[in-house]
Amino acid sequence: MMAVPDFQSFFKPWLDFASDGKEHSLVEAREALTKLMDLSRDDLKELLPSGRQTKYVNRVSWAAVYLTKAGLLERARRGVFQITDRGREVLGRRLARIDVRILRQYPEFLDFHEARDRRDAEPTDQIADTPEGTLEQAYASIRANLANEILERIMANSPEFFERLVVDLMVAMGYGGSRADAGKQIGGVGDEGVDGIIKEDRLGLDVVYLQAKRWKGAVGRPELQKFVGALHGKRAKKGVFITTGRFAEEARRYVEAIDPKVSLIDGHELAELMIDYDLGTTTLTTYSLKRLDSDYFIEE
Repeated sequence: MMAVPDFQSFFKPWLDFASDGKEHSLVEAREALTKLMDLSRDDLKELLPSGRQTKYVNRVSWAAVYLTKAGLLERARRGVFQITDRGREVLGRRLARIDVRILRQYPEFLDFHEARDRRDAEPTDQIADTPEGTLEQAYASIRANLANEILERIMANSPEFFERLVVDLMVAMGYGGSRADAGKQIGGVGDEGVDGIIKEDRLGLDVVYLQAKRWKGAVGRPELQKFVGALHGKRAKKGVFITTGRFAEEARRYVEAIDPKVSLIDGHELAELMIDYDLGTTTLTTYSLKRLDSDYFIEE
């Protein structure tokens, strides 16, 4: 799957699509640009880090904003755009790519662009981002740093702490009921390759066996075979193997073709889940991102 390109890559296809001079809605543009840019269904499903909007929808919309601010498109009415004479003139240059450097030759766009980010005093080769993209990047960076801190703290603690953490995570994710009746840490000598047990539901109709490996390197197939052997010994149907490291490719292929069912959670996924389920983390602050309510400003 190819990644959805940066929003500047949509400038030229947007103008090519609008070159017929007709009015086109954002919905029509999204459908047309999908074909013009040869994007797959998987590409169209790719989400921003917030998970609230797809990258494709976000970038097509922001490309329209930038082209409108530069006077290459004009807004005929809400959500509907039409190419301008300036837009046709730019297309007539037969440029291989239209980007922010091209748009900055127009004074009205400069006013918009420099007000958006006054740190960019001169045009650069660096890809400019949308305001939402800037927030998304900052959020992703903070989250990545937090994930690294989480793994460092886990590695600084004992193996017993990690085994308790694994059970706590499963409870936080909704397995069973309370920590007391949903999960039980085993671990230690005689654990027979199992570090914890968790009820799959509140009634305890089925259980999931856990294995926790506080490793820095890759977990290979032999370790997973030991865990699967332990599951067979307990006649278990389901298991979760969690590590602070990563899983070798042969290990991942192995669990895809066996019974019982074994889910793998590596260090990156572990940290992400702890952040998502507020385990070992706390909310520092919350920002509410708002948009204009255009309906409010319509006079009857």
